[in-house]
Amino acid sequence: MESSCLVVRIWSVFMSLFPLMIITMASSNLRANKVERLSLLAFKAVVSDPLGILSSWNYSSNLCHEWRGITCGRRRPRVKVLDLRSSQLKGVLSPHIGNLSFLRTLNLRRNSFTGTIPQEVGRLSRLQVLNLGDNLFKGYIPMNISHCSNLHYLFLANNSLTGEIPIELGSLLKLQELILRRNNLIGEIPPSFGNFSSLKVLSMKENNLRGLMNSRLGKLKSLRDLSLGTNRLSGTIPPSIYNLSSIQHISVVGNQLHGTLPSGLGYTIFPKLQIFQFQMNRFSGPIPSTISNASYLSRFGISNNTFTGKVPSLARLSNLVRLEIDDNNLGNEDGELDFLSSLVNCTGLELLDINGNNFQGVLPESISNLSTKLKVMSLGRNQLRGSIPIGIGNLINLFVLSFEENLLTGPIPSSICKPSKLSSLFINHNQLSGTIPFCLRNLTWLSRLDLSFNDFEGEVPIDGVFRNSTAVCLVGNRGLCGGVTQLNLPLCCSESSDGSLFPLWTLVFSVFSLAVGSILVLCYHCCVPLYRSNKRKAKAKVTVIPLLDLSLLKLSYGDLLKATDGFSSRNLIGSGSSGSVYWGVLDQQEETIVAVKVLNLQSSRASRSFVAECKVLKSIRHRNLVKLVTACSSIDFQGNEFKALVFEFMLDGNLDEMLHYSAHTVVRVPTVQVHLNLIQRVNIAIDVANALDYLHSHFHNPIVHCDLKPSNVLLEKDMTARVCDFGLATYLPHTSSLESSSNIIRGSIGYFPPEYGMGGAVSTYGDVYSYGILLLEMLTGKRPTDDMFTDDTNLHNFVLMALPERVKEICDPLLLQEKESSTSTKPASNRNDVQNDETRRVEECLISIARIGVACSVHLPKARMEIGKVVAELRVIRDVLTGTRMLRE
Repeated sequence: MESSCLVVRIWSVFMSLFPLMIITMASSNLRANKVERLSLLAFKAVVSDPLGILSSWNYSSNLCHEWRGITCGRRRPRVKVLDLRSSQLKGVLSPHIGNLSFLRTLNLRRNSFTGTIPQEVGRLSRLQVLNLGDNLFKGYIPMNISHCSNLHYLFLANNSLTGEIPIELGSLLKLQELILRRNNLIGEIPPSFGNFSSLKVLSMKENNLRGLMNSRLGKLKSLRDLSLGTNRLSGTIPPSIYNLSSIQHISVVGNQLHGTLPSGLGYTIFPKLQIFQFQMNRFSGPIPSTISNASYLSRFGISNNTFTGKVPSLARLSNLVRLEIDDNNLGNEDGELDFLSSLVNCTGLELLDINGNNFQGVLPESISNLSTKLKVMSLGRNQLRGSIPIGIGNLINLFVLSFEENLLTGPIPSSICKPSKLSSLFINHNQLSGTIPFCLRNLTWLSRLDLSFNDFEGEVPIDGVFRNSTAVCLVGNRGLCGGVTQLNLPLCCSESSDGSLFPLWTLVFSVFSLAVGSILVLCYHCCVPLYRSNKRKAKAKVTVIPLLDLSLLKLSYGDLLKATDGFSSRNLIGSGSSGSVYWGVLDQQEETIVAVKVLNLQSSRASRSFVAECKVLKSIRHRNLVKLVTACSSIDFQGNEFKALVFEFMLDGNLDEMLHYSAHTVVRVPTVQVHLNLIQRVNIAIDVANALDYLHSHFHNPIVHCDLKPSNVLLEKDMTARVCDFGLATYLPHTSSLESSSNIIRGSIGYFPPEYGMGGAVSTYGDVYSYGILLLEMLTGKRPTDDMFTDDTNLHNFVLMALPERVKEICDPLLLQEKESSTSTKPASNRNDVQNDETRRVEECLISIARIGVACSVHLPKARMEIGKVVAELRVIRDVLTGTRMLRE
């Protein structure tokens, strides 16, 4: 009885307190809801919202039901999801975001948020998804993100984040995906990452990470996707990595890794392998035969390494989509082309690239039976024999076909015109013969055609791609005639009155020869007496520079005086504090156009510059460095000391003139002036980077140029670039990568690195900085000394702030005009498809070029991109632009 009374009393008390509890809970929720509302309005206050996405965010509307991008809990009206992805928002991320204590998902991807990621994010202890990718965030990754202990997904890719990756992130034990790609992160991979027992995806590609691959990554037993490409990682891949049986995708593209591939790859090692990307490293050895068992494999890329031996049969790889084994040393074995026939079973194959190897033998007919989905076939730069198979037309979806630099013979089969979307055809430098198929003119997508250096003959079409002389290369085929006038081919044969064929160009040549002969006879009688008189006067003292230690042409002051027409102002190419450069014609065995650099000996550094330049030029031999003809140390006719360097003459002037052409450009040997298109600029950038890589890496003591700028990049007629002017060049001591400091600033304003201006030591990093500025100038068309750049801004920051969405806005307008004009000539039915593809490829490449330029010109010397890596990445960009490589996902 007493117990029943007690129960009744307790029930009475509970019922009397229940309304109070309800009121208290409701009041608490209201207060919390008010805090969240105010915090979100504070978020809105510092954001620009051009689409009006946040217009529903106000005091009068219901937060949980009417505010766009907001999702609340069912039982509690608390904000659990803030999803404003792809809303074109601009501004900073308010620290008030840390007040949304019940938030589970924060997704602001693909907007234009700037500034730093606020530390207050670390207060979101219930957060499971944090996606701030594809914005403009900079600064460090907040280490207190590690307080978000429930985080499953962390996506910070495609920003401008800097600094080292916080080791504290290793405490996020529930993390399943960590995406940090495409930032400017430095340092090593934290060893604490070995704690990610639940991690399935780790992507840190396209940063500046360095050091060894951490062996503790081998503890990530759940890891499916490991992407570390385009960093500065070195050493070998730890054996523990190869023990990860769950790996489906592994990419270490563009690092400095070496070693061999393990036997068992694709079978006992990575048995679930789908994507294998080891391009642009220093791997060597054979391709393991076990790769034949990787039945899930869709992409296999080992380009730009030094792999050797035979490619195993790939017949079982029915899912293979891309095979990239170009630029290795594969081949030189019996049956080395059998793997091409085995690819017939790969019915989904879209890209086949074996360029630049040692493959020999007859090109198999079986390539005609490859997948009809094939878009890119690149078999160039090998030693393939035989003919182009007639069945090549079966590959109806080909976009790029490349057979260049082989030993192919016979005609071009007319079936090559069957792939209606063929955009690029490269069959140059072979031994092909016959006539050019007229059906090529009907390929409306065809924009690049190289048939040079073969034995073709007959008439060249004038329609289709043949209308554009810059899109077609036919040099080295002596039997061709006709075509558009810009190709400068002879007229084709016409029939004479008696029915015989008489070449019209023979008549033209005969008349021309008679006229030239008459002029030469006249010049001989007029000029020889004057020449003999001058020759007697020009017997001045000549000193052959022993420093060069080369068997060079001996020239006197008088020889150079005559060659430059008395150092005439008409022959002046350019001048500076160290001297002047003239073009001239040497009257030796044959007339040779040269560039004569006459040093201004009144300058305090002239003699030192002369010695430095001679010392460097005697050592270097590279296609992208200017070639020295001779040096002259003599006296002039007044008895004054005279010093000059004679170089081969670059017909198309220098890069500065091409980028900033104006009416004030110095008059020189007549040339045709055209602006540089994007492909030409990329090729020039590769040439200059190759030259620096040679100077920095191929000598016992590295050579630092110290004055790299556009006016010191000379251009040949085919737009091959050559770096010149080594007057400031310096050998670095073998014991250190840096030379001792100097109080003399080396270089030109706008191009020398900031550390030189503060008395810092000369280093190869300084050249890389100058190269980065040069690359950004080529991209934007703006000099670093442009009036728009004040103390607060410079060319580096100008491009950095535009990355990635606004790169198109700050590019040289000529590049975009070119892109538009390239598609405007296409038929209306194809124009949209072509334009979309061209636009996507060009814009992706412009962003990549901007990233490289920015990475080379960062303030901290050791954080700058290595020049060898620059070369590798620019080659990829060129391949994407020419269509020989697909866009990177």
